[in-house]
Amino acid sequence: MAASKLSQASVAIIITSTRTPRIGPKIANIIKDIVEEADQNETKLSLVDLADFKLPIYDETVVPYQVPSQASYANEHSRRWSAEISKHDAYVLVIPEYNYGMAGSTKNAIDYLRNEWIGKPAAIVSYGMAGGKNASDQMRVSPTRPQLVFVKSDEISDIFTAMHKGELGERSREIWTTKDKQDILKAFGELKEALKTPSAEKRN
Repeated sequence: MAASKLSQASVAIIITSTRTPRIGPKIANIIKDIVEEADQNETKLSLVDLADFKLPIYDETVVPYQVPSQASYANEHSRRWSAEISKHDAYVLVIPEYNYGMAGSTKNAIDYLRNEWIGKPAAIVSYGMAGGKNASDQMRVSPTRPQLVFVKSDEISDIFTAMHKGELGERSREIWTTKDKQDILKAFGELKEALKTPSAEKRN
């Protein structure tokens, strides 16, 4: 019964970078490919691109804590974001580190909602010059938090190629899909375990 129930779980892999150029979609696809290969269709994986929702800085008439139920928002962009997040049982947030912290787009998207996140497990995969550690430390979710570090060399670093061209260097891709693969799978495994035992905790 537990396996049958788990097979119906929907997990959103959320691309939280929105600037141009960006590398987030390519990294999210790498994570999805790694997880899909090991997951054997036990969960339904969906890519969700925050850029598609074009959320301005929070502009609702009440704070999320006062929104009475899912989708009870004044603005269409808020209702679309609410509807998307409500569809899923758990989340993998793929977050960049900008200026030693979480990207504003990431924080803003999280802060738009409350009811939609409550009690649902989440995992974080961060990336950046130092693996996005500072961005990841701003949230507390699954114990394992993979940190994907861009490869550096005497030549142009992969992070500059990512920042200026939106392209992922092959050296970084190779390390992330081999050395960092186990951390990604461990974090996703923790997410699946959390799905088996729904939490009573609520996010404020």
